[in-house]
Amino acid sequence: MQTRKRILEGEDDQQQERKRPALASVIVEALKVDSLQKLCSSLEPILRRVVSEEVERALAKLGPAKLTGRSSSPKRIEGPDGRNLQLHFRSRLSLPLFTGGKVEGEQGAAIHVVLIDTNTGHVVTSGPESSVKLDVIVLEGDFNTEDDESWTQEEFESHVVKEREGKRPLLTGDLQVTLKEGVGTIGELTFTDNSSWIRSRKFRLGLKVASGYCEGIRVREAKTEAFTVKDHRGELYKKHYPPALNDDVWRLEKIGKDGSFHKRLNNAGIFSVEDFLRLVVRDPQKLRTILGSGMSNKMWDALIEHAKTCALSGKLYVYYSDDSRNVGVVFNNIYELSGLIASEQYFPADSLSDSQKLYVDGLVKKAYDNWNLVIEYDGKSLLNFKQNKKSSASRDELPVGPVDYPNALDNQLSDPPRLPVPVPSEPSPVDPNMLIGGKVNL
Repeated sequence: MQTRKRILEGEDDQQQERKRPALASVIVEALKVDSLQKLCSSLEPILRRVVSEEVERALAKLGPAKLTGRSSSPKRIEGPDGRNLQLHFRSRLSLPLFTGGKVEGEQGAAIHVVLIDTNTGHVVTSGPESSVKLDVIVLEGDFNTEDDESWTQEEFESHVVKEREGKRPLLTGDLQVTLKEGVGTIGELTFTDNSSWIRSRKFRLGLKVASGYCEGIRVREAKTEAFTVKDHRGELYKKHYPPALNDDVWRLEKIGKDGSFHKRLNNAGIFSVEDFLRLVVRDPQKLRTILGSGMSNKMWDALIEHAKTCALSGKLYVYYSDDSRNVGVVFNNIYELSGLIASEQYFPADSLSDSQKLYVDGLVKKAYDNWNLVIEYDGKSLLNFKQNKKSSASRDELPVGPVDYPNALDNQLSDPPRLPVPVPSEPSPVDPNMLIGGKVNL
């Protein structure tokens, strides 16, 4: 009995010893599971972000296709019904700009803005988006210099320029504009500070939807071209684009106010842009001599190009070959040849043949030498000229009978006083617009 009892007690001890490792294993396994759960919890945000980025990358590769109602491109700007809404400046600014001066469109026009659906290219004329209020702001000149204009709202906002510390607001005036059927007009705006203190040394005007409008809808902002704003002191020396006939001659490119070129021109009796243009037409070599060797060919070309953008007046001048006033040459207000008058008919200069131009050249030179004999017209008198009437005479001859040729033809004709001058078959009706700018190379 005792022997059996010892055997049973030994078996119980062995069972207990076997149970102890099992309990320890359970504890270890429990600890492992707990650690694994904590590890998974810590990895979950990272895994979610990686998966999200991979999904976005996959969607971007699908092009225009849409999945689960999302656009294929994260840069796409969509409004209701899939419209791609973008603001645009329809007017270009009149440059240069000066502090204290009014910001205007080219030629003093108003600055118009529109809301466009770029999917169709049409102005958005209906819906709540067509009547939103917009904020006018100032941007860095170097904002979005690339061709790709798909900037984000955050990128746009990061380039907004505020006034310098201690200064007045950079832009003053009507800083908001309300669209009506997708179109708006910017009111008066004025810069109070120049653009020299920012890194690009230039500004842009920008437009964005005002707070409280188009909530949840992305409308791409608008921007103008980059421009410089100068202190108003520079306006005293500003060139005019285009110059006016009565502007001081220093308003032209390459002619500095009170500079050497300006003084040389004034000393030669050239005070206005009109005076300058008249000498360009009559004797350009004399003008170059007046300006001197300091005027390079490149400067000369820029000066002439700028001067010729000047709008001409409606004044006309006529020089008659003799007292009968049968034949005469017509000039515009800067003394460019416009055409020929013969027996109350007008023939544009560009319609004359080479031989006719030779005859007219002689009259032009004579007119320049005797400008005190030139008669000024207002243009209306020439409108009373009669149209060419059909006759048995040759249509290649002036209907004025015999014409006295001037001595400028160097006696090349055997009987100069009695020869007719051939003219185009169809004379043109007199039109003041035709009398300006139709010059012959002299």
